Amino acid sequence: MKIDIGCGSAKESGFLGIDRTSYPGVDIVCDINGEIPLPDNTAEFVMASRVLPYVDDLMSVMTEIYRISCHKAVVCILAPYAHSYPHSSNPFFKQKFDEYTPRYFTGSFFQPSAGPLSPAVPDYPAPAPPFDYRLLRMELFYQYPFDQSLYEVEELDVLKTLQANVVHEIMYHFVVVKKDITYAELEAMSRTPYPEPRALLERRRLAGLREKPM
Repeated sequence: MKIDIGCGSAKESGFLGIDRTSYPGVDIVCDINGEIPLPDNTAEFVMASRVLPYVDDLMSVMTEIYRISCHKAVVCILAPYAHSYPHSSNPFFKQKFDEYTPRYFTGSFFQPSAGPLSPAVPDYPAPAPPFDYRLLRMELFYQYPFDQSLYEVEELDVLKTLQANVVHEIMYHFVVVKKDITYAELEAMSRTPYPEPRALLERRRLAGLREKPM
């Protein structure tokens, strides 16, 4: 089963929609700050697009998503990037997301060989959480003018470290780990294409147009 958490009125096609408001297309009305009314090990794919910044207790919500997910389920999270003034000043955002976030979601971190680096957490390492999400993929979506081909990847990596308002959103794909899993399995999964939020289609289309030669 594929589940779209916080789907609002634009549920992903082929997904079971969960939202606290009874919009058209919502299949289960509930507040994800509490219990999600699904059995253990139900979900094979979970979409959480632009919803987790609003939850009261992120670790509690991630625990509940972990409960309803089966072993090797994939969880896709799209969230505002923490180091952006419009996001950091938004009084409705209770949770922050950046490259360090995946380190807090597991006691056995896996760094995929491709994609951005999730740096080690200095000085204040977090204890192992009550769940195990291993990072498969992480993607940064840059703000104008950094979203153009004027910049090399290495330049962007330095810029986002030195200043705010370089990255707008961040997307992760995690795998739910409930049994033993090998490095080879994780690496193979990290190279597998997975669904992503429909909200990104227009962003990718515009990015493709900008990259085309005039």
